[in-house]
Amino acid sequence: MPAEKKFAALVLEDGRAFIGQALGADTLGEGEVVFNTAMTGYQEVLTDPSYAGQMVCMTYPLQGNYGVREKDAEAARPWARSLIVRWACPAPSHHSIEGSLDEYLQRWGVPGISDIDTRALTRHLRTYGALRAVLSHESGPPTRERLEELALAAKSVTPLAEQDLVAETSRTQREEWLEPLPAEVQTQTLLWQCVSIR
Repeated sequence: MPAEKKFAALVLEDGRAFIGQALGADTLGEGEVVFNTAMTGYQEVLTDPSYAGQMVCMTYPLQGNYGVREKDAEAARPWARSLIVRWACPAPSHHSIEGSLDEYLQRWGVPGISDIDTRALTRHLRTYGALRAVLSHESGPPTRERLEELALAAKSVTPLAEQDLVAETSRTQREEWLEPLPAEVQTQTLLWQCVSIR
């Protein structure tokens, strides 16, 4: 039986490395690292198509505390390439929970890392801008040679400008919206129609 990968390394193209705990899928993550300052909504962020090609660092330290629900997704699947958090709650609590953040990431093949200093990463990104990176789950603490290898891999990540992310995230089949409009939208529509009649 292979060794369980408990460590994770996030290595930026400029060589800056963050070592933490493995989260989500055991697959190599690569993309452009950006940060998000929302205090809630990690599932919405993961499934937002505008994050396609990007590895998202959540600046708020606690993530995953209320689990995940399919109805909270912005799209049918996550589009973020990786999730970077300070702490991922292992035992979420919510009356309509359908699973944990870690389970959700595993199911969709999204790698993640937790237990890193997300403040330091955010400050680095604010200073140097969005950077390409790789995220790798490791069976033990990565050596300096391994981190150098990952830094080289980060430099070879395809820049966002060279990816057709619109085609990647666009629907390939037509889909009908059959649910009724929410009451607040119906009211706004009725008011708009009344104003238009005058």
